Amino acid sequence: MVEDGGAVDRGAVEAIFIADVHEMLPSPFDEVEAIPGAGLRGDRHYDEAPSEEPGRDLTLIEAEAIEGMAAENGISIEPAEARRNVLTRGVDLNSLVGRRFTVGEIECRGVELCEPCRHLESLTRPGVLRGLVHRGGLRADILNPGRIRVGDPVAPL
Repeated sequence: MVEDGGAVDRGAVEAIFIADVHEMLPSPFDEVEAIPGAGLRGDRHYDEAPSEEPGRDLTLIEAEAIEGMAAENGISIEPAEARRNVLTRGVDLNSLVGRRFTVGEIECRGVELCEPCRHLESLTRPGVLRGLVHRGGLRADILNPGRIRVGDPVAPL
């Protein structure tokens, strides 16, 4: 939960999304297997050969960001349409850039913000790019193998 002053407390995984084909709307899953350097098994970005590019393993977005875009800009999308792997609630993902954090039994390292792009807007609706700037989520590396489940805690280390 985000407290006054921007302090980060413990949040939770609200949903998990996987798309095995590029541009396909991701499907919800109750749990997924996370592999360091490879990503989430079954996802279109999953690669058994470890990636040399940081931040390719996992993407996360705050439910509050999607809700905020709707409230502030009148632009509503379903969480799966954000095309991020993990939907969180109660944790400030921007503050996790450069930090280690846990998602259930998985330890991760926040690499960079996952800013929205024109391609995301082309797959959703006009205004999404502007509506999600600086709150489009987080790209992270997975540091240990394990499973991520809906309801798992998300917390900085």
